[in-house]
Amino acid sequence: MAKGRADGNPRKRLVTTVLVLIIVGALFYLYSKNISSSSIQYGSKSLKDIGWKGDESSSFTELGDNSDVPNTIPVCDDRLSELIPCLDRNFIYQTRLKLDLTLMEHYERHCPMPERRYNCLIPPPPGYQIPIKWPKSRDQVWQANIPHTHLATEKSDQNWMVVKGDKIVFPGGGTHFHYGADKYIALIANMLKFPNNNINNGGRLRNVFDVGCGVASFGGYLLSSDVLAMSLAPNDVHENQIQFALERGIPAYLGVLGTKRLPYPSRSFELAHCSRCRIDWLQRDGMLLLELDRLLRPGGYFVFSSPEAYALDEEYQRIWREMSDLVGRMCWKVAAKRNQTVIWVKPLTNNCYLKRAPDTRPPLCKSDDDPDAVWGVNMEACITRYSKQMHKARGSGLAPWPARLTAPPPRLADFNYSTEMFEKDMEFWQQQVDNYWTMLGDKIKPDTVRNVMDMKANLGSFAAALKNKDVWVMNVVPENGPNTLKIIYDRGLLGTVHNWCEAFSTYPRTYDLLHAWTIFSDIIEKECSPEDLLIEMDRIMRPKGFIIIHDKASVLLSVKKLLPALHWQAVAVSGIDQGKDDAVLIIQKKIWLTSESVRVSE
Repeated sequence: MAKGRADGNPRKRLVTTVLVLIIVGALFYLYSKNISSSSIQYGSKSLKDIGWKGDESSSFTELGDNSDVPNTIPVCDDRLSELIPCLDRNFIYQTRLKLDLTLMEHYERHCPMPERRYNCLIPPPPGYQIPIKWPKSRDQVWQANIPHTHLATEKSDQNWMVVKGDKIVFPGGGTHFHYGADKYIALIANMLKFPNNNINNGGRLRNVFDVGCGVASFGGYLLSSDVLAMSLAPNDVHENQIQFALERGIPAYLGVLGTKRLPYPSRSFELAHCSRCRIDWLQRDGMLLLELDRLLRPGGYFVFSSPEAYALDEEYQRIWREMSDLVGRMCWKVAAKRNQTVIWVKPLTNNCYLKRAPDTRPPLCKSDDDPDAVWGVNMEACITRYSKQMHKARGSGLAPWPARLTAPPPRLADFNYSTEMFEKDMEFWQQQVDNYWTMLGDKIKPDTVRNVMDMKANLGSFAAALKNKDVWVMNVVPENGPNTLKIIYDRGLLGTVHNWCEAFSTYPRTYDLLHAWTIFSDIIEKECSPEDLLIEMDRIMRPKGFIIIHDKASVLLSVKKLLPALHWQAVAVSGIDQGKDDAVLIIQKKIWLTSESVRVSE
């Protein structure tokens, strides 16, 4: 009966429907307005909107005592707690970038223009805690810090990770090494007949590249052998795998073998590793495998653990035959093959390349190709020849680790640097680091810092000066300066090329210490925004982490005035009052206490 009465009054139903639509529309408008005005906010003008009333021509270094500076900077919406601005899938969707998904272009860097940047501070997730200290962090992290447990279920049979109470535990397993990375690493060393099954081969194997690294247990377990791995994976192929790696205190970087060269120089690694990394190595005339070839040193190894190396399936066998043919034309040879793993080795010289039949593919790269030019450079399906020096030396000519750290590498000659200049650089940075730690005093303990970034690393001597501390350093070389990153790798260290006018390829809250030597002066000279850089540094810094800014006093005075808005605290200064060009400001990032929409800092 009730149904019959309702059906008999269509006009009333129409009015009711219209009213509901109006109410829903109004609520959606209010919600959208609130979101856009408070938490998810685009635009480089936002610092002025929130209190900085300087005119457009005002300089960052002209913020005098009476200048208007913001008292606060907006906090981003909680949904942005894991924002990576240049690897933001939402940005790709919103701007409708036309990308080739088969080439993995959607996993490469696509940075927003200044007017589309979020000028707000990234909040930590609810319940965030100061990360567990190294070395315990290799095996366990706080679940609240990375609230993603999908991998614990998806990879439960492979021992990637296990949820235990308020922690996530890492048993050391992987897709190919369910029973522990340590046993798998010993197997590789045994296959290569290294003394005592030690993967470092008497210090001759130091730098490893792990592509498709998962949660980086392979790289984590290499550290005890004094082997340093650059663990690489794309953003969100498996949920937040690189974030887990960095939270554990293991070197890692967000990237993909797509269309651009990886941001590492040629001849950087003694060994590359792929354990079921799900990469089609045959595509585009073997271009991705040739990128690994560019990165490997003379006599370097590629460890390939994948069904293609052992399975009897017809398709796998076809891939294996074609891959074997390809690496043969690249002059690689099988160093060892056992069970489910094959290890190829590169030649020591150019001899094999020069003996190939004419028109053999892949071809040699053009003689004017710079194998160390990587920032925004497209990959090419060609073989990079060794330099005359490497060809003559039948190898890289590097000292074994740890002597490698302080021995002048042969490629110093590429920059006309003498041994004396190299040694003076080491001496200078040892003095600077000693001074920094003296300034920090009791603020810093032996286990306070694990993940360190040198934002302008030059020859890597800042990192070398930290050799007796239990840290690893991401050495960053600006894309427009001398490409000294190959010197850094030749010293047995890790790093990447970057442009600090853009966001770095890492998750929020991943570094304990940032060292910014003249970075702000460089940014100002390039006419990029130092305010944007401060917000980016806040994004990648862990709460309670430290920032060391070494720059002109005028620059540091301007930074000091923005500290309250950033929730940062100056803990030590040197040379600012004297107006020196060589002043130091050490800052600590405060931890935010969040309770729903209320955020305060302690």
